[in-house]
Amino acid sequence: MTNSNSSNTQINAFREQILNAAKTNTPLSIEGGGTKGWYGNPNQFEKLDTRSYAGILEYQPEELVITACAGTPLKEIEAALKEKNQVLAFEPPHFGEQATFGGAIAAGLAGPGRISVGNFRDFVLGARILDGKGQDLAFGGKVMKNVAGYDVSRLLPGSMGTLSLLLEASVKVLPKPAATATLRCQISQEGALKVLNEWAGQPLPLSASCWIGNDKDADGELTIRLAGAAAAVKAATPLMSALVNAHEISAETAETFWNDLREQRLSSFNNLGADQTLYRLALPAACGPLTIPNSSNDVVLEWHGQQRWIKAAGDETTFTSIKKLANSHGGHATRFRQGANVNPSFERFTLLSEQAHSKALEAVQARLRSAFDPAGVFATKRLP
Repeated sequence: MTNSNSSNTQINAFREQILNAAKTNTPLSIEGGGTKGWYGNPNQFEKLDTRSYAGILEYQPEELVITACAGTPLKEIEAALKEKNQVLAFEPPHFGEQATFGGAIAAGLAGPGRISVGNFRDFVLGARILDGKGQDLAFGGKVMKNVAGYDVSRLLPGSMGTLSLLLEASVKVLPKPAATATLRCQISQEGALKVLNEWAGQPLPLSASCWIGNDKDADGELTIRLAGAAAAVKAATPLMSALVNAHEISAETAETFWNDLREQRLSSFNNLGADQTLYRLALPAACGPLTIPNSSNDVVLEWHGQQRWIKAAGDETTFTSIKKLANSHGGHATRFRQGANVNPSFERFTLLSEQAHSKALEAVQARLRSAFDPAGVFATKRLP
């Protein structure tokens, strides 16, 4: 835990760096452990390193809230929670040993559990920031019932460090589920999407799902996780197993699988070709199987089909086609990872102007950036 004197010294150093950047019109790229430096649009701007401002400031297990500095290692926070049998239920990916709390918030990414508990921003209760003018601002609080400034804090997850410098954040945590079970079966993509959507509408302890297969083959591998009260998991396991002819896998195998899925260590994510891109498609629950242009056979579906990972050609024409396809189904697409030969200057995201019913948000986004960062200190273009 940081002491007040060292905290003030470090915050003053951050403020000085921000004010100097404003004077020289030099954007700052905020960085923690650097484990997600590849994510988003590339930038070569001066780094502002948050790791010197680290430590758990307050942890109230009985209140289900933890408050920590942005530079705190994510594994340190998870270790503290584990001692009290609690978790970050949305399972943020680390993508490396040096991942930080602030970096996880800035990226706004969530793992397999997101479909059952919500996204990172749903758990943010409050935040302390330095804006582009070096002002020390606090929003929200440390308990769920304190709603003052609540939505402002929720702007930070996924903002990629383009609004402000996050200093501290308070997030809600949850008790570790009393029981879990992981089931696996062979089923077609269409069949998997159908049964997952049916189960999602029923009072079942369905915590996570993943279908891996070849979009040209009839069957792939569906893995589902049940989590919750022991009685609920025990009752649902044979029922759901019988419906899809599934078998339960060992707890050790299951833990490895879900961790590897979260960290993209599964074979389906590996061996990205030099001219390929790993695309992330965010789609509504009702969307069925899609035919992706210039894609490989590897398909990974998470969140009951609402998050899909596809390897395809990395050229602009292919990305444009994929964006249009996702948009036509009410979703959007992102260049998540790129092969060595893919032009690094290519835009990684679907722009708001390209999304149906999102054009009005462009003006809102511009006003927010102007309010938080009028001099463009954090305008690295990492997020469009």
